[in-house]
Amino acid sequence: MTIAELARPELRALRPYEAAQQVDDTIRLNANEAPWSSLADHFRRPLNRYPEIRPGRLAQALGAYFACDPERLLVTRGTSEAIDLIIRAFCREGKDNIVTTAPTFSMYGHYATVQGAAQRAVATLPENDFAIDVNALLEACDEQTRLIFVCSPNNPTGTLIARPDLIDLLERRGERSAIVVDEAYIEFAGEPSAVELLDRYPNLVVLRTLSKALAFAGARCGAVMGPVDVIRILNAIQAPYAMSTPVVECVEDALQSAALDEASGRIAEVVAERERLMAGMSSFAFVDTAWPSAANFFLIRVADSEAVIQDARNRGILLRDFGGSLPGCIRITVGSRSENDRLLALFADIEGGEA
Repeated sequence: MTIAELARPELRALRPYEAAQQVDDTIRLNANEAPWSSLADHFRRPLNRYPEIRPGRLAQALGAYFACDPERLLVTRGTSEAIDLIIRAFCREGKDNIVTTAPTFSMYGHYATVQGAAQRAVATLPENDFAIDVNALLEACDEQTRLIFVCSPNNPTGTLIARPDLIDLLERRGERSAIVVDEAYIEFAGEPSAVELLDRYPNLVVLRTLSKALAFAGARCGAVMGPVDVIRILNAIQAPYAMSTPVVECVEDALQSAALDEASGRIAEVVAERERLMAGMSSFAFVDTAWPSAANFFLIRVADSEAVIQDARNRGILLRDFGGSLPGCIRITVGSRSENDRLLALFADIEGGEA
């Protein structure tokens, strides 16, 4: 058995949409396209023509960047589309469930609700730095648990699952569930990606994105990687022409060596600023806790989070309030050095009662 057999039966044999043929240097009268280009079209590929139904060259480039065989990779509109595709592929309405940690990225539960699948959330504890308990995850599973989502580093806590713990989860759950590791922030962790485990564990699926470390959130581009038969199913249910020509071209440019070298330097700057910010936060008496983070953000707890967030807004700084699920907690994204200096100055004023 493979995890592809856990997918919805009606989707296992689903064939991808058959698009009109695309052949260079031909007169294309087969796709109902416009025969002229817009005056606003300044791209390498003409916008009056449909893009490739699946961007082959981009898949090759992303495969090289993520160190993954392109046959095991599907280009997606960020990790959010990948999450949606996976849950739609594996979960039957009213029957199946997903298991997640809590707190974690809310879109796992959102897309489960859209699909009519249940979510079982296993709490992680602030006093234990939100560490993931593999035993608790496994105990939450039953025969209808199709997917286990692990966000690593986790949003909003910044927690990284230790590699031995991930391997333990993969081995003990086996092919009764797909283990989906969401690595949207892995570049900031200084640890290897779980992609390197794909050959060893046929129940592993990995999500990556260009939104964070490559500063391409506006492009909406990422990838889902896993067993070939799972990628085939996801490919069949993804919308045709999912990646627009402008996005494909700008991402191809972002994956050139010069752009990647720049991104590598920027990542190092963010990590250094994260440590500087967290050290600064820990020096303020009103900051109860600043939890360690492996991402480009971190979580703090203060006595009056609403007041701190309002003071920040008054200074033109937006912070993320997690007071509902995490009372008193604020998630802070690491900005530029000057932006971080402004935040530290604000916190100093709050400490001195001047905000």
